[in-house]
Amino acid sequence: MNYAALVSAVASYTENTFPTVDMNLFITQAEKRIYNTVQIPALRKNVTGITTASNKYLACPDDFLSSYSLAAIAPTTGAYTYLLNKDVNFIREAYPKPTTTGSPKYYALFGPAVASSVITTELTFLIGPTPDAAYSMELHYYYYPESIVTASTTWLGDNYDPVLLYGALVEAYTYMKGEQDMIGLYDGKYKEAMGQLKRLGDGLERQDAYRSGQARVPVT
Repeated sequence: MNYAALVSAVASYTENTFPTVDMNLFITQAEKRIYNTVQIPALRKNVTGITTASNKYLACPDDFLSSYSLAAIAPTTGAYTYLLNKDVNFIREAYPKPTTTGSPKYYALFGPAVASSVITTELTFLIGPTPDAAYSMELHYYYYPESIVTASTTWLGDNYDPVLLYGALVEAYTYMKGEQDMIGLYDGKYKEAMGQLKRLGDGLERQDAYRSGQARVPVT
């Protein structure tokens, strides 16, 4: 289901034509509810960056929401070392002097970078110990993919559109202040579709038949 088909379906189900700005809001709100409920592969992104010697901070990508992993790549050997995620206070306690340098072992989400009372970077990582050289860093992280509103097609629309349709219908019918029984019906359909998507994203895609055996229903 692409954007045009989704808009047409919502209008048909509700027997109402909405302004584009409102329809787009219904869809984007539904997407964010979905993306914060189930971890599908389309929410993963990978980027690389480089630390600066004697600089304990590393900028986060602008669309960063949370991390899956952060690895430092040794300048000479190219070997990967995955850093352990810790609190800022742990790193400050372990390395009380920021001038102490070495191979990165830990990282923490520090907060915005501010210069002259202006936020220059929304989020940064604190690295411990402070890097002693320029390390290539590979970050796997969680982000919101481009909305179907602007992309026209997305992984969610192509592979499991019921949850997107019913999520948008819940938003649209709430906006209409529709009858409670219909809101309940759409919400029930949304939760049913969400359960099936979680089975895929948080279940089937995290295992295989070799390791976990084939999915099966107990016989009673």
